[in-house]
Amino acid sequence: MAQMIVDQVGLPGTRLPIGGSELQRKIGEAAIELFYARGAVATSVRDITSACGLTPGALYNHFSSKEDLLYVLVRDIHIQVDEAMAVALANAGPDPVNQLSSIARFLVAHTAGYKKQSRFANRDFTVLTGARKQEIRAIRRRMRDRLACVLIDGASRGAFSLAGGNDQPSATLCSGTILNMCVHISEWTLEHYQLGIADLQDRYVAMAHRLAGATGGAQVADVRRAS
Repeated sequence: MAQMIVDQVGLPGTRLPIGGSELQRKIGEAAIELFYARGAVATSVRDITSACGLTPGALYNHFSSKEDLLYVLVRDIHIQVDEAMAVALANAGPDPVNQLSSIARFLVAHTAGYKKQSRFANRDFTVLTGARKQEIRAIRRRMRDRLACVLIDGASRGAFSLAGGNDQPSATLCSGTILNMCVHISEWTLEHYQLGIADLQDRYVAMAHRLAGATGGAQVADVRRAS
């Protein structure tokens, strides 16, 4: 079975929180491991500090609560992905088919390369409440709307034929479907997929093209060199 190898170029960094101290990042890394394995709700402050070799009270010297730590990690993961997705789009050039390909390739590489971060952030952001949850939802909508603009542009040029019509609601629906597909690659696929990451990216790009109704025999664009 071929090992899945990810090209890390252009992917967000793994050290979280953004701008945190070395000890904050040590706590963050331990928390991500535990949140991924158990879920945020089932993970205690003692679990996190024990994994770092700290006393339970030590966490409060760096974060106001477990909920604050959860929020900071989820927020920073979303910020990193949002910014890197914008870079992938900018590097793809003006062609909407290439832009769609570039976004899909980036998201698949991130999901595979940072499986624990990606899975934890996409699952446990729902644990947040109030303004914090709304902030994460706003970032997620921004990513969805960025891709929807690509789809609308492509539809206006005749590159895409969106299900339901080449309008904003159809583009938004298609964008959300493609994003969810790319960031919710199954555990089975990530652990047991028979081929490498490049092949996985190619297949997801092809599926994204089909969902967008790529027309004119559009081929899977090779945008890896632009990322």
